[in-house]
Amino acid sequence: MSFSMYSASVPAFRQTLGSLLSILDKAEAYVEAKKLDPNALLQFRLFPDMLPFTRQIQIAADFAKGAAARLAGADVPSFEDTEKTIGELKLRIQRTLTFIDSLPREAIEGSEQRAITTGSGEKAKHWVGQEYLAHYALPHFYFHATTAYNILRHNGLEIGKKDFIGTWKAE
Repeated sequence: MSFSMYSASVPAFRQTLGSLLSILDKAEAYVEAKKLDPNALLQFRLFPDMLPFTRQIQIAADFAKGAAARLAGADVPSFEDTEKTIGELKLRIQRTLTFIDSLPREAIEGSEQRAITTGSGEKAKHWVGQEYLAHYALPHFYFHATTAYNILRHNGLEIGKKDFIGTWKAE
């Protein structure tokens, strides 16, 4: 049985980003029902030295689009970090999903040994595709998605593991 770089990446990104969209729908309803200032959630940090909720979502989306693009040998699209509402964060996730879905499966398959460089200058890191995906992109993606989930959960949004895991759709 061969390892599928596509199956290990795009469906995983799609599943978790879809879960984040559903969780953001619940967050919008929660803010409205509780008459909360949405910025209280959007700028919330679990600890002072951690990034706020908005950045967690932005970075999770960036890791999904960046990893999929690099694995496909495509240019990584740049999204400005200007989101100020839950609705705008949902649009960013939808743009990310549209982008990763536009990449041909065959461009990602076989990328296990593709040379990938992240960063530049002294901060440059050099990888081959499978190491990059398994040891860099996926851990960072899941860290930021999980932190976003935890911020909402910490602030009283009634979500659980099933909300985070979401629904997996067979290819």
